[in-house]
Amino acid sequence: MRRLEVSLQVDAPASAARDVLVDLDRWPDWGPSVRGAELHDGGRRLRAAAHGTVTTAVGLSVPFRVNRWVAGERWAWNVAGLPATSHVVRSLGPDRCEVAFGVPRFAAPYLVVCRVALTRIAELAVTA
Repeated sequence: MRRLEVSLQVDAPASAARDVLVDLDRWPDWGPSVRGAELHDGGRRLRAAAHGTVTTAVGLSVPFRVNRWVAGERWAWNVAGLPATSHVVRSLGPDRCEVAFGVPRFAAPYLVVCRVALTRIAELAVTA
């Protein structure tokens, strides 16, 4: 499936940005559409094949499942059974990286939300 992508270069190590992306406790800090999330096994860090529930900003809880995982580099998921965002962190050196979100074409307007999330992730990664 072809995706549309938005990205941002971040003045922080790739590991700092990755940590922000996989820590479910941080999702409400950077995700404008997320109020909270939990894994079915009670863990707090996303990983390959993880599944759980994400609660949206309007209070709707929906199931999710990680369907693609490349450790330390990228992950994608389905939310409510539908293809959702992909998340990528590319190292650009020891203290710089690029963070990107991809969305299915049908979700193109969601790129506006992703742009806000990228700015927040950059701020969180820099202060980590």
